[in-house]
Parts: sequence; structure tokens; C-alpha cells
Amino acid sequence: MAVRNHDHRDAPASPAEWRDFLALTKPRVMTLVVFTGLCGMLAAPVGIHPVIGFTAILCIALGAGAAGALNQWYESDIDAVMRRTQKRPLPAGRMDRQAALHFGVGLASFSVLLMGLAVNIAAAAILTVSILFYVLVYTVWLKRRTPQNIVIGGAAGAFPPLIGWAAATGDVALLPLLLFGLVFLWTPPHFWALALFVKTDYANAGVPMLPVVAGERVTRTQIGLYTIPMAAAAVLPWPLGLVGNFYGVVATVLTGIFAWLVVVVATRTTGPDDAMKPERRLFKYSILYLFAMFGALVVDRWLA
Repeated sequence: MAVRNHDHRDAPASPAEWRDFLALTKPRVMTLVVFTGLCGMLAAPVGIHPVIGFTAILCIALGAGAAGALNQWYESDIDAVMRRTQKRPLPAGRMDRQAALHFGVGLASFSVLLMGLAVNIAAAAILTVSILFYVLVYTVWLKRRTPQNIVIGGAAGAFPPLIGWAAATGDVALLPLLLFGLVFLWTPPHFWALALFVKTDYANAGVPMLPVVAGERVTRTQIGLYTIPMAAAAVLPWPLGLVGNFYGVVATVLTGIFAWLVVVVATRTTGPDDAMKPERRLFKYSILYLFAMFGALVVDRWLA
């Protein structure tokens, strides 16, 4: 049963500072979103004017920030219960919910409009879909209802490489679709590793994350199963001739390390007061992994 504590939502909030608006955009998450979008753009087979390219990346950042703000607006009751999110602007009472809503909607509208006018319609359309998917499909529909929230909702974070590619080319091709698949399939192992060591938080908030509703053993097995197609999506561009040897070798090594960390997590059994070090290690490496994979893609393109 999802938590629905609305009392704090209507409480008066002190005037928000710029830091609170920045916190609404989830800047740490935005960093990875912007980076994968930039790499998708730089990996495209055609060049893009620096000003237009900068504008496209700015729009991706603003769109991601808008999605984050709307997510926090809708989930302020959950955030108030979970220890790792209690200090966010809304549950901490530093911002009014209406201000957060207006900020999120305004930022989303501006990012899409600017992308359409300054870059191209294809990139603007994909950006629109990504924002709506994260807010409506993941945040509103899935998160409180099903342990598959991360699986389906992972598509929202997989759009930036497509947007970056479309910004440069005006269309979509096989390589950015594989990059979409990589991020989409990477998301469940990444978030379920986190969920294993913050399970209590999700349980207290009534969020049906997989470890809460199905238990640790099922979660560990699912992490292992999703890593298999993720690894395939990561390496597949190489044998298909879409990338060069540099990316192929780096992807093989990095994915091998990822797989080994997953095997450790998938096969272990925890005891009382377990520190969950392998799970924390996998979570941290998964972030580094995605940065490194997309960075290798760009270097490979430059070498070619």
C-alpha cells in the first residue's frame, strides 16, 4: 500500500532559493543523461554546428531537469518517508509544491520548444516522449503499482543517445537504437543493486521495488538475467561493423568486469547486519561503466 501522507504537501513553505530549484532537477542524474546525449551526438556520422550542438545539449539538460522536478512534485509524500530523500526541497519544506509544478512544466515546455525551433523536429519529438514517459508512465503509473517499474521505466533514461543522434542527423539509425537498448537493459541491474541496500527505505514508503515484494533471491537472479542481454547490446555494435576496434575491446573488457561483479551479487547470500559491499560496489561501478562505454564510443569515432 503506497504511502499517501498529504499533510505536508499543503504546509506553507519558506521562499525557495536557487539551490532548491537546482536540487529539483536532480543534477547528479542529469550529468549522466547529458553525457550520454552528448556522446550520441558526437558519435553521429555527420557534424553539427557548435552553437546548435550546444543548444541541443542544453535542451536535453533542461528536459531532464524538468522531468526530475515533476517527479519530485508528484512523489513528495514518498520522499518525506525515505531517509535518502527527506532533505529534498519539498519534503524538507523549503519549497511550495505549486512552485515546483510550475517550474517543471515551464522547463519542459521551454526545452521542447527550443529544441524544435533551434535544432530539429525529430530531436524535439523524442525529447517530448522522454519527458512524458518519465513523468506519466514511470512516475505516475508504474512506480507505485508494480515491481516492474524500473524495467519499463528504464526507457525514459535511455532516450538521450537517440536525442543527441537525432539532433545531429535529423533521424534515427541502428547504432543509437543499440545505445538505447544498452541503457534500457543496464537500468534494472543498476537500480536493483541500489534497491538491495536501501530496501527498508522503499518498504517504509510503500514502493513495490523488487526486493520488497519478491525478496532478495529473486532480485539477485533478475540482476543476473538482465545483465546477459545488456552485455549483448553493449558489444553488438562491434561485430555489426558500426564501431571500430577501440570501442569493441573497451566494451568487452568493461562489460566483462560488470558481469563478474553481477555474478558475485547474484550468487551470494546475506547474513544479519550485512554491509552489502558487493551490491554497493556494483551500483557504483555501473555508473562508471556507462560513462566509460559512451566515452569509448566517442573516442572510437574520433579514431575512425
